[in-house]
Amino acid sequence: MTFGTQRWGIGEEDARKIFARYLEVGGNFIDTADIYAGGQSEAMLGKFITESHVRDGIVLATKAGFNRQPGNPTASGNGAKNIRASLETSLRRLQTDYIDLFWLHVWDKVTPAEEVLQTMNALVQEGKIRYYGLSNVPAWYVAKMATLAAVHGMAAPIGLQLEYSLTERAIEREHCPVAAEFGLGILPWSPLAGGFLTGKYRREDPKATSEGRLSGSNPLGDSKFSDRNWPILDSLRSVAEDMGRPMAQVALAWASAQPLIASVVIGVSSIRQLEDNLASLDIRMDAEQRDALDRASAPEPAYPYPIFSETINRFVFGGVDVQGWRG
Repeated sequence: MTFGTQRWGIGEEDARKIFARYLEVGGNFIDTADIYAGGQSEAMLGKFITESHVRDGIVLATKAGFNRQPGNPTASGNGAKNIRASLETSLRRLQTDYIDLFWLHVWDKVTPAEEVLQTMNALVQEGKIRYYGLSNVPAWYVAKMATLAAVHGMAAPIGLQLEYSLTERAIEREHCPVAAEFGLGILPWSPLAGGFLTGKYRREDPKATSEGRLSGSNPLGDSKFSDRNWPILDSLRSVAEDMGRPMAQVALAWASAQPLIASVVIGVSSIRQLEDNLASLDIRMDAEQRDALDRASAPEPAYPYPIFSETINRFVFGGVDVQGWRG
């Protein structure tokens, strides 16, 4: 399970205690970004790592791609200039000379994939990053990057960080097959759907659904309080009650157990939240419980995927079941 620092709006001393507890229970994967808390997330994290003398024992990940200087478009995006400048700033804040896993934070829609690949490959060769991954990008872009890297013998992305939870399973259509094809691990962000899956919201409580960070508009243009999501929450509540475990733990356990998931990114603001989330690693759901959650949260069919069903595939081959070569 990966310790994310995006929600570090808490004081430095509280953050230090959470970090220390995460290390104490065996955690070793830390995820941050250059823009989290205006850079303070990286700065605090760098201080904690140095104080704890644990740099060689952790996997440290950070990200670049969003704007670093309002009004300056050259301090934004996926171009080589911004990626390098962002990385150098992150290295200083984190008090280290290398990043274990460097994420492209978001696809900027303008920088050629070839430039991004050349930049990341150069940073790997220079020893400033060990590996890199892609976050919040279309699946075709992942395939293009991985293919170009393979053809040209360059460092390829090793992972994807994408939104994934019981309420958001769209990546199963294309991102997951691409990850399987090219051997990339997936790290879901927001596995609790921004807190929606913790159980603190109920559709019969209008106040709960009209106040708080999940209500109103957001940059992604969606709302967790949708007609589709309430039945998912009901199913999760039923399974959690059957297991005698908190809903958040069951939701995290479901995400962690999905194919291709290398880890899940958790964001906490207290030691209690940290320990509650980590307890999900001990959960083992039976087939009936998994099926109940899978059915309730199944993504809606979208073209052209229904055409790839077993029934249509059998029709393609004249009524015969055909298995491709698997050697």
